[in-house]
Amino acid sequence: MKSFSMRATPIALLFALAAAPALAADFSLTVSGIKNGQAAAAENYWNNFGCSGGNVMPKLEWKNAPAGTKSFALTFYDKDAPTGSGFWHWVAYNIPADTQGLPGGANGGSLPAGAVEGNTDLGKPGFFGPCPPVGRKHHYIWTVHALKTDALAVDKNASPALVGFYLWQNRLGEASVTVTAGPRK
Repeated sequence: MKSFSMRATPIALLFALAAAPALAADFSLTVSGIKNGQAAAAENYWNNFGCSGGNVMPKLEWKNAPAGTKSFALTFYDKDAPTGSGFWHWVAYNIPADTQGLPGGANGGSLPAGAVEGNTDLGKPGFFGPCPPVGRKHHYIWTVHALKTDALAVDKNASPALVGFYLWQNRLGEASVTVTAGPRK
């Protein structure tokens, strides 16, 4: 039996990489004014539950979405919320594939035509900035999800957990930035 090798030369690999579409690893998200691991600005905090912020969503920008991306979804999630399942502070989906960012602004700012602002864990749509319990530091995760569908087949009144189920089924890639908030006194 004759054996053969599938080794590629370094030059062949370079040509293959140069011609390859964007990989999920290249997908990136930028949160205006905040680097990964840094604290959210005071203006981003929610103005409720003892917090006194402006509830301003920062500007979000992303680039190098995976090949085949047909739409995006964005989520803002507190993984440290004392609920046993975290807390969804903001959910938006059916964002057109040609969108590369959102301007942010008070109460979440505006979304492109056709996009849906989904329910949060408060049971209603809207942006709810960080507001950790007194004395605790929380980690909040901004995530942009590149999806293989133009629109999620989910009712606009769906829970964030159900939207998350559909995100997982349709995701080609994701990019995240984690910000911290607290501890507050």
